[in-house]
Amino acid sequence: MATPEKDAAIAEIADKLRNSGAAVLTEYRGLTVTQLTELRSGMREHATYSVVKNTLTKRAAAEAGIEGLDEHLVGPTAIAFVTGDPVEAAKGLRDFAKANPALVIKAGVLDGKPLSPEEITKLADLESREVLLAKLAGAMKANLSKAVYLFAAPLSQTARVVDALRAKVEEQGGATPEAAAPAATEEAATEVEAAAETTTDVAEGGDES
Repeated sequence: MATPEKDAAIAEIADKLRNSGAAVLTEYRGLTVTQLTELRSGMREHATYSVVKNTLTKRAAAEAGIEGLDEHLVGPTAIAFVTGDPVEAAKGLRDFAKANPALVIKAGVLDGKPLSPEEITKLADLESREVLLAKLAGAMKANLSKAVYLFAAPLSQTARVVDALRAKVEEQGGATPEAAAPAATEEAATEVEAAAETTTDVAEGGDES
């Protein structure tokens, strides 16, 4: 490959790494074209799955400031560049690998931090954001107003609550989200409620004027 073409390929991979919330390295040796097409199709909503050259990917990772991938860039490599929900992307790869053992999950990165295959499996075992939010609403039935504020809150605040719930579940060694929710979300939900009350006060003041 000519140098300009290599440079363009490196730049493209580096750009994908920068713009992806997560990336998962896999070895696809033994998979057929049909199986690869099936995998790409199944992950389309949450990630793009691309075959890459190891030498170019090493340079691209260095350019993007991503560490922890070089040692895994051996053999036929393809990367799932995650632009949607990392949990759902991890589930898709895990489930496909169970049905097609030729797919090997080698490593990954999440928000710039290296992930081992075991950590990717743990990520896949988490429930989706939608399921956690539904369980969170159930756990907060005693204080419905907070649930209302939560679902009306900006995405960034909602994500903070869900991430706190996930962390609490892990800390409690697999406790149910319903059990973990009150302790994990009280502070964040109160913050959301306060923000919503402030918004209401401003709106009411505007009506009076």
